[in-house]
Amino acid sequence: MNSTQQIKINDKKTINGWALFDWANSSYSLVITATIFPAYFISVTGGSDEPLQVYGISISNSVLYSYAIAIAYFIITILSPILSGIADYGNKRKAFLKFFTYMGAFACIALFFFKGVDLGMSSKYNSDQVLYGTVAFMIATMGFAGALVYYNSYLPVIVSEDQYDRVSAKGFAYGFIGSVILLVISLIIIQKPELFGIQDVGVATRISFILVGLWWIGFAQVSFKRLPKDGKNKINKSIVKKGWQEIIKVWNSLKSMAYTKRFLFSFFFYSAGVQTSLFLASTFAEKELEFGTSELIVLILLLQIVAIFGAYLFSYISSKVGNKKSLLSMLVIWISICVAGYFVDQKLQFYIIACLVGLVMGGIQSLSRSTYSKMIPKGGEDTTSYFSFYDILEKASIVIGTLGFGLVEQISGGMRNSLLFLSVFFFLGILLMLKVKVQTPSVRLETE
Repeated sequence: MNSTQQIKINDKKTINGWALFDWANSSYSLVITATIFPAYFISVTGGSDEPLQVYGISISNSVLYSYAIAIAYFIITILSPILSGIADYGNKRKAFLKFFTYMGAFACIALFFFKGVDLGMSSKYNSDQVLYGTVAFMIATMGFAGALVYYNSYLPVIVSEDQYDRVSAKGFAYGFIGSVILLVISLIIIQKPELFGIQDVGVATRISFILVGLWWIGFAQVSFKRLPKDGKNKINKSIVKKGWQEIIKVWNSLKSMAYTKRFLFSFFFYSAGVQTSLFLASTFAEKELEFGTSELIVLILLLQIVAIFGAYLFSYISSKVGNKKSLLSMLVIWISICVAGYFVDQKLQFYIIACLVGLVMGGIQSLSRSTYSKMIPKGGEDTTSYFSFYDILEKASIVIGTLGFGLVEQISGGMRNSLLFLSVFFFLGILLMLKVKVQTPSVRLETE
């Protein structure tokens, strides 16, 4: 018998254990992805001056950073259907959740040994250091994204459908609180290293990478203990294929769902702009406006706080004018952000832009998912597959967005041009969204 059939649904202890994993792994997304590591990577690989010379290849450090994100998410995008198939049909969630957690966390710890380039050392040493830091960052990113596949797959297993929104929000809240606590601790260590017997700010910064790994592994142990055990199913070729088969099945069903298909195309394009902006905002601020680590941390904290307000604000607006108009209004704001970012040359101006990003960041992510939930068949066994398809589209959009951002910078020689380029994704999103009609939950199929 499959072990999931014996799980006690809506158990408080299990739910808290599940939510605590968000507390554990969100430290990566805030410290490594959004604040401390991007600034550190730019600063120890030459700042904003000369391009890097990595094994004879000349490349800007910010372009390399963009490509690293794109490659990491490309690999996870390809693997996602297989990982989902193993989770849903192989019932090996916990084993793979542990695998990706340890992979990501230990890669974060390994970043402590990434000291960057040294003008007094040989070119081989510098190339080795840049490659080491880039690969460790990519492995950490894949660990984070891979673990999320299994973390998310637990939700319909441990709670009833009427509790999805509440429990999902609880995980988000845990993640926000936990990551902010660790970020503040890291800020104190970086700003006051002497209090901890540390003389070098670089060492203090790299200690924060160790803290992320330990925080991630440590709190994840509670989740590992409380989440349901894996089943005894053996992983075979049929299970591995199942994920891809389900994705193909969803794509075929979308052919008769015109509005849903248009919405997904719109989502793909504007998500490329949204996710790329979030991934590379810190890099832009550090390289173009010379933000320090402490300033970046304040910037991201401000963005996160405003994002919570924005999610509720646009939820209210949506209740008054509908999902479509609410999404369109946010896409117009996103285009304004890209254009304004092109001209910004003062830190105060960027803080104002960051507030606008926060305002629409939380709203567009939460409203996109709820809109999609209204546009898929209700009550069917393929609901998980529809959302797996949605998740893969989002990951693929990160690949396209970050790759495009890096290419434009490499060709044009400036991140500002890349930021302006992102507005194209939002414009395409608007054009496609204008042709979408958000159906009521009772409507199962759409026609032209």
